[in-house]
Amino acid sequence: MPARETVRDQALQAILDAAVDGVVLIDHRGVIRAFNRSAERLFGYADSEVLGRNVSILMGQADGAEHDRHIARYLASGEPHVIGRGREVVAQRKGGTAFPAFLSVGVLPNGNTPHFLGFIHDLTPEREAQEQQLQLRERLILASRLAMVGEIAAGIAHEVNQPLAAITNYAWASKRLLGASDPDIAEVRTALQEIGTQAVRAGDAIRRLRRLARTPEMRRESTSLNALICEVAELVRIDAARHDVHYELDLAEHLPPLNLDSGQIQQALLNLLWNALHALSRSATTARQVRIRTRLNTERQVEIDVCDNGPGVPQEYSARLFEPFFTTKPEGTGLGLAMSRTIAEAHGGTLQYRANTPSGACFLMRLPLD
Repeated sequence: MPARETVRDQALQAILDAAVDGVVLIDHRGVIRAFNRSAERLFGYADSEVLGRNVSILMGQADGAEHDRHIARYLASGEPHVIGRGREVVAQRKGGTAFPAFLSVGVLPNGNTPHFLGFIHDLTPEREAQEQQLQLRERLILASRLAMVGEIAAGIAHEVNQPLAAITNYAWASKRLLGASDPDIAEVRTALQEIGTQAVRAGDAIRRLRRLARTPEMRRESTSLNALICEVAELVRIDAARHDVHYELDLAEHLPPLNLDSGQIQQALLNLLWNALHALSRSATTARQVRIRTRLNTERQVEIDVCDNGPGVPQEYSARLFEPFFTTKPEGTGLGLAMSRTIAEAHGGTLQYRANTPSGACFLMRLPLD
């Protein structure tokens, strides 16, 4: 019998050592009975250091206590709560370093005291890759945002210059009125009130520009999408007028508010509007038009259409529109559409392109209500 036990144990260890993930065999008390080579590499322990010890040395304090409760519940009721299912845990290497892991547990019958087989997959590489993607997304958004700020700055400068000129005129008029032998205080008060009004107008324009240039941290809040779109349309109003482009806003009534980062969604829509304006600036048509439409679809999504009647996108380019650094404009960076799709996806949505009828381009953004 002991010889057969030894052979069986050796065969089991050989099977465990063949596994790519860390595998730990424990008894009903949580004591480690087998520890494969992948687990040695994963946790930094030799099997001789862990055999006979409680499995809690491989887990963080909270997950270790939870793990013991799951085993006790299974032994008492026979109902599997985590058995046969995977869950994320915080594991602990030799020396106390914590790392994210995916743990799945199976049962090996062994009379009245079953053993439990745990498979541990290290999630560190996946987490690092996700973090790198997040950092890349933030750099992409910031680079595109700063590029757009440069484009919008000219229009904003014109919008700011008007109230500044008015402030200057009212200030000189106030000085002249106060210098009179019998100053008209009512007129001075009116001029000062106009100075305040124009200063607020200039400040609003500058705040819109600063909002675009801020660091791209995701800050979601309940937002009226239609109000956000109206503000976006106001930002490009001057440039649209310069290119003789007519705006058509077709905004659905009673849209529920969305939980989103208004600055990021605003920038994504601005990118789509700038693309439409640039396309129309090269168009021979005299009736240049951009339509922005919102509606609620049957899948609990809010849809935003940005369509123009310009020359459209050549068919051979349509499949590459959202590739980073791909652009059909000589002065383009190739970041705008890639960044806009990234923003939509970060909100759980999508951004797609389709050709407009009879001519032009349409970009459709879908954002979930929930």
